[in-house]
Amino acid sequence: AMPFLPCLKKKKSPVPLGRSIFQKHTPPIQQNYQALLETCLKNKTLFTDDNFPAHISSIGTGALLKKLPRNLQWKRPHALHRSPVFYAANRKQLDLCQGLVENCWFLAALEALTFHQDILAAVVPQNQSFERKYAGIFHFRFWHFGEWVDVVVDDRLPVNEAGELVFVSSVYKNVFWGALLEKAYAKLYGSYEDLQIGQVSEALVDFTGGINVRIQLAAAPPDLWDILTRATYSRSLMGCQTHLGVRLGATKVLKNGLVAGHAYTVTGIRKVTCQYGPENLVRLRNPWGKIEWKGDWSDSSYKWELLSPKEKILLRKKKEDGEFWMSLRDFKIHFVDLMICKLTPDLMSQEDGKKWMYSLQRGRWVKGSTARGSLGFCNGTFWMNPQYWLNVLPVEDSKKSPASCNVVISLMQKHSSKHRNRAPHLFIGFSLYKYQESNRKLPPSFFTRHQPVNKHQVFLDEREVTHDFHLEPGVYVIVPSTLEPQQESEFILRVFSRKHEIVDRYEGKIWEDFFTKHFEQVSNPEINAVQLQRILNNISWRNFQSFHLSFSLDDCQGILALLDLNASGTLSIQEFRVLWKRLLFYLEVFQKKDTSRSGKLDLVELHAAVQETGISLSNEVCNLMAIRYGDPDLKISFESFVCFMLRVEIMGEAFRNLTQDGKGIYLRESE
Repeated sequence: AMPFLPCLKKKKSPVPLGRSIFQKHTPPIQQNYQALLETCLKNKTLFTDDNFPAHISSIGTGALLKKLPRNLQWKRPHALHRSPVFYAANRKQLDLCQGLVENCWFLAALEALTFHQDILAAVVPQNQSFERKYAGIFHFRFWHFGEWVDVVVDDRLPVNEAGELVFVSSVYKNVFWGALLEKAYAKLYGSYEDLQIGQVSEALVDFTGGINVRIQLAAAPPDLWDILTRATYSRSLMGCQTHLGVRLGATKVLKNGLVAGHAYTVTGIRKVTCQYGPENLVRLRNPWGKIEWKGDWSDSSYKWELLSPKEKILLRKKKEDGEFWMSLRDFKIHFVDLMICKLTPDLMSQEDGKKWMYSLQRGRWVKGSTARGSLGFCNGTFWMNPQYWLNVLPVEDSKKSPASCNVVISLMQKHSSKHRNRAPHLFIGFSLYKYQESNRKLPPSFFTRHQPVNKHQVFLDEREVTHDFHLEPGVYVIVPSTLEPQQESEFILRVFSRKHEIVDRYEGKIWEDFFTKHFEQVSNPEINAVQLQRILNNISWRNFQSFHLSFSLDDCQGILALLDLNASGTLSIQEFRVLWKRLLFYLEVFQKKDTSRSGKLDLVELHAAVQETGISLSNEVCNLMAIRYGDPDLKISFESFVCFMLRVEIMGEAFRNLTQDGKGIYLRESE
């Protein structure tokens, strides 16, 4: 399979108005496995999953359909084997084989999982079977963008006329956990076809919630063998990828037995003693379960004769099972990347066994406000990207001097598409700045005067970008961004270190205090216009003590109408949180452009403020808005500015969603 195949950009289908700015991406449908199982057992029926039907739509819509056998059928394991088994615990090896989906990256990661039975049991709950309490329903768990989700599937699997599984199968024809796990993973990501392209590192994280370390083997560190040794004997999973072949889109087996552009699992390492001295060996497995390396230390290599008979018997397996040994030297030549997924990120430091802290922040880049791109692209608006304040604290029990703390920062992008491969990855990265003050968002001038700690920011079109830092204790600011401005996506930012604090500069303590005061006691708060008015007018702004709001009920009804996307007449806590972030953003812009300090914006200041938010409006529209939202002198208060900006942003969003050509829109009467 091709882990790096380019994927085609599909035309975006229209989204409900205002959806992509003001609504959070919906998590996968949560079905209650236990409740569904009990219902099926009580009614003596087998489960059928309407959310992922036994239908061609669950397979996909593109090239994969051309590969399918003529009479594709969906059958349950009891119809395929007289004694099906869910999981064979006595099998040390995975013994799974890839099917028609080119998802070697997924299988290579799965193979790595089998070396840690406790982690495997978290992903594949073991108390499932085809006998006891069988109702045609199974479930699996994946780490999905910061949370563990339980994915339920029925056990109808696609087969050909001979009753052979079309996708993942086991060497032992009666074992079905691999095929069912693949089905659950396909459901999580939209379809089987959405598993066609990927990287081992992505699946490793989805199985563990761990942190990835990528080592480019052409520039591998001199202590690579030590890193491999530490990874093997700690809680780590390892995968790697070969160089891409010359022909894109076709799998190519090279003369040396390796497959170009293919993912493999690292299944072990061993230092052996030859007659000429020691040799470092790496053991690998091809997820196809066949086709092996033919060079030095392969199954039939003369090199084995250089070992003592005992070592040779222990290590050499003369089986065509996809598993083989090669020297570390050859490994560095023939493979591009080594991916190590660590459950705690102390792999790259010598401080093994120490407790690490882990923080996760969710954010998003929004067109016209926080999607500002990298420093190279944006002139003067880089500061409007999301900012996170990181306080790195010294560790008392560290043997080293507190001069340097190991900190791992990971940024992961999250598309709003239900289908994993429908939207190509954006180029993402982050800048890290050392900073003295900690109570406010960094102003534009800061970024023109200061160099980031990571002087050479790397922007990659990958799901996740991770960097390892050695930082002095102190305050830092992390600025995650896309490479180019105006690109929208949600993201999660993860920080691992021995001791730290992290705060979103737009929410931080104010939001926590505020949330505790107004919502903590309510299980599912919904806010109507009257409550919204009371809440907004009672906010005390720490940084602007003298600043008090007086939104009218009419203002609040207008805001509600704009943000209440499900037409419930109320705002959910998520919708309110979006409004809260916009308020803080608008307040910053308003205060900056209210140069006369009158508490109102005149026409010139209004133009400047709108420009500052990154939205381009003609003078004519600006003047019209001043007439609609201003007082008789055409002066605009902060409350009016909020209503005005929300309308502008949502109308802009509506236009982008409805336009076919970017120039105009055709509206039906209802629209």
